[in-house]
Amino acid sequence: MVERNSGKRRLIVGMTGASGCIYGIRLIEELLAGGWTVHLVVTEAGWRVLKEELGWETARRAAALERAFGTALTDGSLHYHPNGDIGASIASGSFRVQGMVIAPCSMGTLSAIAHGSSNNLLARAADVMLKERRPLLLMPRETPLHAIHLENMLTLARLGVQIVPAMPAFYYKPQSMEEMIDFLVGKVLDSLDIDHDLYRRWGDDQHGAGTPNSNRGD
Repeated sequence: MVERNSGKRRLIVGMTGASGCIYGIRLIEELLAGGWTVHLVVTEAGWRVLKEELGWETARRAAALERAFGTALTDGSLHYHPNGDIGASIASGSFRVQGMVIAPCSMGTLSAIAHGSSNNLLARAADVMLKERRPLLLMPRETPLHAIHLENMLTLARLGVQIVPAMPAFYYKPQSMEEMIDFLVGKVLDSLDIDHDLYRRWGDDQHGAGTPNSNRGD
């Protein structure tokens, strides 16, 4: 007998040592607010970036997550998995999730995924997304990019991985850093077909409808 839809909506969020950890934090906030269950994996370098960029006290990681996300850890809507726990639920394809986002994604992690090097939980969970044909979205944050970076992205794109670089737009005239962050998080949610109202879409204002031509060369 086919089990009735339980209504559970699970997403894995990974965070690495690339700059831009605020993207992952805002994404988690929005997912939790939307009723999603989030399975979180943070690399050691990712924890260091959280300390350096957001001032988190990372010596007590559960406490840091509680300060950031309130009761999500205790009510079961947020599950934190240490990156060394290769036996965690998300390491298995039999554990059902709707997809995975790594935001931000370092070039090292991107390379590990592109080459099938599942030497930690984050890389293994991403490998599971590939083998199970589930949505996998990476937000790389590096500049400039050399040929190896680009070739690894192309390898993953050919496998169906969504590459959403941390490139904010300016056509909607952002007035704050928060608006620029929300734009990128909104683009991630768009790629996962998750409704949101984090930014004003082109054509949704008084200037009329239309689509900006991002390929123009003038």
